[in-house]
Amino acid sequence: MNISIFGLGYVGAVSLACLARDGNQVIGVDIDAVKLQLIKDGQSPVIEEGMPQLMADMAASGRVRVTQNVQDAVNQSEVSFICVGTPSQSNGSQDQTAVLRLAEQLGRALAGKQGHHTIVFRSTLLPGTVEGSLKALLEQHSDKKDGVDFDICFQPEFLREGSSIKDYDNPPFTIVGANTERAHQQMQRLFGHLPGVYHKTDVKTAETVKYFCNIFHALKITFANEVARLCEGLAVDPFKVMDLLCADKQLNISPAYLKPGFAFGGSCLPKDLRAMQYVAKQADIEIPMLSQVLASNAVHLQQATRKILALGCRDIGMIGLSFKSGTDDLRESPLVDLAEYLIGKGMHLSIYDPEVNLSRLLGANKKFIEESIPHIGELMTQDVSAVLANNKVIVLGLNDKALVEQVLAGLTAEHILVDLVHLKQPQAVKARYIGLCW
Repeated sequence: MNISIFGLGYVGAVSLACLARDGNQVIGVDIDAVKLQLIKDGQSPVIEEGMPQLMADMAASGRVRVTQNVQDAVNQSEVSFICVGTPSQSNGSQDQTAVLRLAEQLGRALAGKQGHHTIVFRSTLLPGTVEGSLKALLEQHSDKKDGVDFDICFQPEFLREGSSIKDYDNPPFTIVGANTERAHQQMQRLFGHLPGVYHKTDVKTAETVKYFCNIFHALKITFANEVARLCEGLAVDPFKVMDLLCADKQLNISPAYLKPGFAFGGSCLPKDLRAMQYVAKQADIEIPMLSQVLASNAVHLQQATRKILALGCRDIGMIGLSFKSGTDDLRESPLVDLAEYLIGKGMHLSIYDPEVNLSRLLGANKKFIEESIPHIGELMTQDVSAVLANNKVIVLGLNDKALVEQVLAGLTAEHILVDLVHLKQPQAVKARYIGLCW
């Protein structure tokens, strides 16, 4: 395939060399004449393991050439990869000067080209940029239409400096955001041979996932470092702790707990977080990330409350009260907190939880209801049908399969369903559907 690459920094230079190695004809484009001359001479413009030899080989192969002429690069290629920098500005915002300027130039080049062209953005871009300002500039300056005369894609890269070639050849996955099957077919021709699953998605999702992959990496590093600081205060080896933590592939290093949903609660997570915060305070150890976990959890609970109150309906049915499906444990249940907030705002509640039967409760749960939330106990019923029949707003807080099916079957178009558990198929819900945060 004939390819042009705009921007020859780490991502662009490595992509150019690897795509040429895979048999494609590649044109490198950059405003820096020094970079272009280095590539022409078979030298790498970036310091990267394996690049000196690979770039020398590719220059000698005849499959690589360079230019500063945007029109020539577009005319002589089918696909253009955009790899220009998007650095931070002093206020933290993204500096899109280079990519916006390039979009104008590409638009003018598309106006002078016969035939279809695909533009693939690999620069890290804020969600909505490609289908917003960049698409508008391309269409404005080309007088052509996206999806008709040209296609735009976003393909996030996951190349780490120091191991870029290895990462190119062994990606965890390939993600392409595109709106046409034609664009996906082109991208699969280029990257379908690589290991890892090829994921088709929309452009905005592809833009967004790049950010949160990087943020998750930062989160993990910060977590490990805060663990280390706490362990030092406890005279415990942090490497042994983290090795054992990572040995758990079921819950710790896995997709577990990584689905959007409601706030956490229960007898373990909140109290253990508070205990470690107290340890840190006693030892004068700063753990700013861990110290804000409970605060963030509270914000999520408040968001659910605001969404429910915004519906303007005073009669509300709650399906669930315990902190987790399949248990009667009410200790630090976010659903109990939600009920308290709603009652405090004057809402009329009916609550059904198949596991929380007041006549069967024993021990701590019985004592908790009798002493701490007797007013909530009075609102509970053992008839889920009555909850559905007597309330327009239904808050679903349990994800027991049989119970969910029963609730969905009883909903009508007059109901409003507030989903706290993230149903997999909300389109099947007859009622008006309100997600918690999506």
